[in-house]
Formats: sequence, C-alpha cells, structure tokens
Amino acid sequence: MAVDGSDNAGRAAQVAITLAEKFGAELLICYAIQTPFYSFQQDGLAVPADVLKDYIAAAQEDANTIVNKLVHQAEAAHVKAEAVIQPNTFSVVEAIVNLAASRSVDLIVVGTRGRTGFKKLLMGSVSSGVMNHAHCSVLVVR
Repeated sequence: MAVDGSDNAGRAAQVAITLAEKFGAELLICYAIQTPFYSFQQDGLAVPADVLKDYIAAAQEDANTIVNKLVHQAEAAHVKAEAVIQPNTFSVVEAIVNLAASRSVDLIVVGTRGRTGFKKLLMGSVSSGVMNHAHCSVLVVR
C-alpha cells in the first residue's frame, strides 16, 4: 500500500490491512518523499541547501510517524507489515511502481487523492499514474 498521511490514504490503509488479514497476506507500506520540483534550477539549487535539508528532515520525520502507526495497526490485526520510506523521490508514481515490481507485489492499494489538495474529477494524479503504470492490479479506495 502507498500512503502519504491523507485521510484517503488512511482509508486505503484500513482496506489493505483488512484484506491482508482476511487472506493471510503481508503488507509493504510505502511512503515516497517527493523532492520539491522547484528546488532545482538549470544552474543549481533554486532554494538554499539548508532550507531543502530542513524540508527533507521534516518530511522524513512525518513519514516515520505515519508508517510506524500503520505498521502497529497491521500488527494489531496479526498482519506482518514492512515499511519502506523512499527519500528524495522525483516521481512518487515511479517510486511506488518500481518498488511494487521489484518486490513482486500482487496488489497496490492507494487512496483517491493525497495531501497535495490538487483535485481531479475522479482521482488524484498519483493514483491515476499508479493505475496506468503498475505491473499488477491496483485497488483505489475512496
């Protein structure tokens, strides 16, 4: 399952935990920390290195909190769960899809929209991208 701390990702996580419990599956909880696209210019960094470092540290702390909570919830449901935090990711979709392929994941569970607040008519850009590029089935949870 791919998570980002949003309400939709939380609902997707609960569905993933329930499915894993029911079918005796293991969970791989993925959190990709996206490097802000505005942090680089053609000739170098667009934001000061210390600001980018602080952002990455805060994002890592946030990611740890979110995935650890989900690992504990899964374990409480007697589901084996592993957290994978992918830092410095330029494409969240690519990070999720590549991790799923490299670990032979059977099903990716994602929420419809993440924390970005960018609204699409039917679903968010990450869930849409994962659906279009994943090697396996994708369950999108509203």
